[in-house]
Amino acid sequence: MTRFIFITGGVVSSLGKGLASAALGALLQGRGYRVRLRKLDPYLNVDPGTMSPTQHGEVFVTDDGAETDLDLGHYERFTGVHARQSDNVTSGRVYLTVIERERRGDYLGGTVQVIPHVTNAIKEFVLADSGEEDFVLCEIGGTVGDIEGLPFFEAIRQLGNELGPERTMFVHLTLLPYIPTAGELKTKPTQHSVKELQSLGIQPNILMCRADRPLPEGERRKIALFCNVREQNVIPALDVDSIYQVPISYHEEGLDRQVCRHFGLPCREEDIDLKRWQGICERVRKPEGEVSIAVVGKYTSLLDSYKSLAEALNHGGIANHVKVNLNWIDSEIFEREDAVHYLEGLHGILVPGGFGERGAEGKIAAARFAREKKVPYFGICFGMQMAVIEAARNLAGIFGASSTEFGPTDEPVVGLMTEWMKGDQLETRRSGGDLGGTMRLGAYPCRLAEGSRVREIYDGAAEINERHRHRYEVNIAYKERLEAAGLRFSGMSPDGLLPEMVENPEHPWFVGVQFHPELKSKPFAPHPLFTSFIAAAVTQSRLV
Repeated sequence: MTRFIFITGGVVSSLGKGLASAALGALLQGRGYRVRLRKLDPYLNVDPGTMSPTQHGEVFVTDDGAETDLDLGHYERFTGVHARQSDNVTSGRVYLTVIERERRGDYLGGTVQVIPHVTNAIKEFVLADSGEEDFVLCEIGGTVGDIEGLPFFEAIRQLGNELGPERTMFVHLTLLPYIPTAGELKTKPTQHSVKELQSLGIQPNILMCRADRPLPEGERRKIALFCNVREQNVIPALDVDSIYQVPISYHEEGLDRQVCRHFGLPCREEDIDLKRWQGICERVRKPEGEVSIAVVGKYTSLLDSYKSLAEALNHGGIANHVKVNLNWIDSEIFEREDAVHYLEGLHGILVPGGFGERGAEGKIAAARFAREKKVPYFGICFGMQMAVIEAARNLAGIFGASSTEFGPTDEPVVGLMTEWMKGDQLETRRSGGDLGGTMRLGAYPCRLAEGSRVREIYDGAAEINERHRHRYEVNIAYKERLEAAGLRFSGMSPDGLLPEMVENPEHPWFVGVQFHPELKSKPFAPHPLFTSFIAAAVTQSRLV
């Protein structure tokens, strides 16, 4: 029997519902249950694929090619359960589904309304593909009171009635602000948030109260009394020094025990295994050294744009028992001034993915610095393309090397992909087509060259499978000239037409990949590329 836990938020956004959901999923896993996590987003975009990273953070891509909310990255990193396209739905996708059904005549001429048609579609998404899990955790984006979220709250209210309390639970995350002049945590915002939720017909079973200091027992009793919940179900969600401490912290406050009691499940202390998280936190808190990595990107004004990347670098640090200090550098700086001094003394340079010409020359300059100064370099997606263009210009003598993404060019070293194979199906795209959902998305195989550095990094594997999100590709027509200049194409698509990985054999560690390895890295299973990159940075730190 699958049980559903709905996680909502109130007072303000960015309280950490995604982390709370992921941590609860990890705790239930620790008790031996099978879990799946889902995100219901109220915005009208069909998916976040066409949204600027500075608007909504990174786009997390699943194996099956869905462009999803960044919270799905938290879910995967904490539980190891691969997300699917069915695990993220937006108002845009719901309304698109309903309108398509109306156009086909599926509603038999009836008037199409928010209730029941839109709410029924939301319930279908919640219940889909959930037969094998013990728990499905559904996070509702935004905060209670947002007008666009009303159909989602109504849908989960209906599910609570239809499935009953034995299969549903409501968890509400709120804020307890500390007022210095009063010298106390204030409970009134939480009371109002719960009142708003109750006005929609939803009574929370558990309140998770974000605070920057311990919650006094008197305040806990007050919240329980005014919000109509049991005192034991008022769970302090305190700030911690590492996000990987969150499952441990929530367990210590009794979150998983109260969830199990609600569903009438065993909740003995000896039934849970938290050794994985205790070991990770031990390594985070007691590193044996540290390295400094420059991340030269164009979306550094909102670091959530690179959330999975930052975590994957930290995972590489965990694997190597070191602390990773990240220096976020706006790539446009290199275009306004001679800014290579920002890179001096650092132990590694990473150029991440991105779109558009803005900041491209800065990324090329960073790749050149890394190549010439023998600093470990990791280029991901756009970062690989810029490294190839840099090598074309400065090693192969192709001085006009550029990308057609930036406009017409006589030397299209990087060009628009027009067709590729996905399994046994031919995918085709054209210039000027729709932007949403038209990139090369999801997991694709890559064959690694014998004797290459990347094959060694992947423990000798001849073929790997990684997630992609890109519209442009290194032009295979330039392969021979680039290899003659010293760049090795060490990973290719199975048909040999699409370059997936490049490396510089004469460099201590210089690797570019067309895919996004950060999407598959986890604290308990660091990605081998990030593990190897940070190991190279450790070696570099001994030379600087």
